[in-house]
Amino acid sequence: MFEDLQYKLDTVLKKIRGQGKITEKNVDDSLREVRRVLFDADVNYKVVTNFLKQVKERSLGQNVINSITPGQLIVKIINDELISLMGSEKADVVLSDRIPSVILIVGLQGSGKTTFSAKLAKYLKTKGRSPLLAACDVYRPAAKEQLKVLGKQIEVPVFSEDESTNAVKISKEAFEFARKNARDVLIIDTAGRLSIDEKMMQEVSDIKTALNPEEILFVVDSMTGQDAVNTAKTFHDKLDYTGIVLTKLDGDTKGGAAISIRAVVNKPVKFVGIGEKLDAIEQFHPDRMASRILGMGDIVGFVEKAQEQFDLNEASKLEEKYKKNQFDFNDYLSQLKQIKKMGSMQNILSMLPGVGKNLKDVNVDEKIFVRLEAIILSMTYEERANPSVLNGTRRRRIANGSGTTIQDVNKLIKQFEEMKKMMKNMNFNKMRGMMKKMNVSPESLKNFKV
Repeated sequence: MFEDLQYKLDTVLKKIRGQGKITEKNVDDSLREVRRVLFDADVNYKVVTNFLKQVKERSLGQNVINSITPGQLIVKIINDELISLMGSEKADVVLSDRIPSVILIVGLQGSGKTTFSAKLAKYLKTKGRSPLLAACDVYRPAAKEQLKVLGKQIEVPVFSEDESTNAVKISKEAFEFARKNARDVLIIDTAGRLSIDEKMMQEVSDIKTALNPEEILFVVDSMTGQDAVNTAKTFHDKLDYTGIVLTKLDGDTKGGAAISIRAVVNKPVKFVGIGEKLDAIEQFHPDRMASRILGMGDIVGFVEKAQEQFDLNEASKLEEKYKKNQFDFNDYLSQLKQIKKMGSMQNILSMLPGVGKNLKDVNVDEKIFVRLEAIILSMTYEERANPSVLNGTRRRRIANGSGTTIQDVNKLIKQFEEMKKMMKNMNFNKMRGMMKKMNVSPESLKNFKV
């Protein structure tokens, strides 16, 4: 995510951090480089101009305190202005006491509306809601079927009428169905086009008039850069939507849309899509995104992801096993599965301070977990519980059974033994203290730096 932008900004910021004092000349020189980087990232021209104007005004008006250098102060101002540009604070999805609350999903064809509708339904389900999906894309042949398949995967019902081509009528009937069946959120997936046309706009406008939705979320492919911003403005002029969803952000190396879009339409980015899986959705946090863009990572997001998968009872059992030196390959396999649940390794690593920019042109092999699991599952129960019995003959059989090499098996066993040694020497009381601090509030980690 944003690898190109991170790499180029990092080069510029290194020069800025080296400045001994703030003068109009070195501020101008620094911001000239920043301007070039932002233009390369496809950030809107007016947005760049206003952004740099604000940074310059704040930089020249600041007094430098003894504890930081002038260069560090300029970087902090850039970070603060970037946060302000993208919305200052996260915006939650709006739901009312009405049953059902209606969320209308709009955007161009290919932007990921249908997949996002299912992702949002799953997200709301984890928050204790009972969503209903409505298939109102009556033009794309596979749209209704796609939504039904996705709905089945997340165990959320899908309302559709296969014979009808009247999207407004379907949406009204879906509303009544949700009301009668105690579904408290109705998510309406609408039709898109390859380009904006009046018929599409009129249809979603009629649905808006008929149902008066609490939210109208505009879904846009972030990888289209400046085109995404232009499309967002056109849709906003027609529909006055309430929020923006940026999809395919995991593949966006530039970041122009993420930086520009909120400033151009003055509506918050509410969600981002960071992968194909149905749990690959995040709320948009401007402060965390600014930190990632500037190569400082997102340690709060990382901790939150870890906490979602962190099982306190399992951790206590593992601690006892570590202390008694009873940790085996069954436990190792359990840990691998928890890491996999956190999502894409590329995305997880990009959250760590200083790592994101180093992932440029690096292909993180997501299949490594599959190979490790295959090796462990090719072991017998005795071998997993007692790794010391793994002689050469057994290792050869495991390699053949898992479709890997003896070298792969040896490497895994070596890593396993090293992990056991490390865990044996770990101070668990100190670790519990750290986790307790982290559980107080993610806000307490905002100023954490590595």
